[in-house]
Amino acid sequence: MLALTAQLASRTQIQALPEPKKAAEPDVAAIPTTDEAKPAVSVTISGAAMKAAAAEKATNSDIDDSGLADNVKNLLKMIREIKKQIAEKQAEMAAVMADRNLSPEQARARLSGLQSALSALQASLTSAQASLTKAMKDMSAGDAVKAASLAMK
Repeated sequence: MLALTAQLASRTQIQALPEPKKAAEPDVAAIPTTDEAKPAVSVTISGAAMKAAAAEKATNSDIDDSGLADNVKNLLKMIREIKKQIAEKQAEMAAVMADRNLSPEQARARLSGLQSALSALQASLTSAQASLTKAMKDMSAGDAVKAASLAMK
């Protein structure tokens, strides 16, 4: 226990509160280590999830098989993902503009939010492309051409 005292100018003493007691650590020997103590966990992955995972892997398989440096591969994958998100935001904007059930104010508000998100994505894309350009300066001509063609997809 830590006890602190202090004397103030008026000669009054103040004593600090005692520290709270720490919880006792569990006894390691008391913890069961048999298989009976392990909870049974079962995970089922749907066929649709398996197809989606395979499609995602196939989408970037050309990047993975390119033989480029890992940082360049990551940048190329990031660029593709950002382009995909930009296309989704543009589709959402088109859907909002086509939705006749929204009032003009509601449509404007939704479009404003989508435009903000789209601007942020475009800034991210510009940044990723600048990083790729910088990385390409240190590559051989063949690898730079390969990276540029993968970035265009």
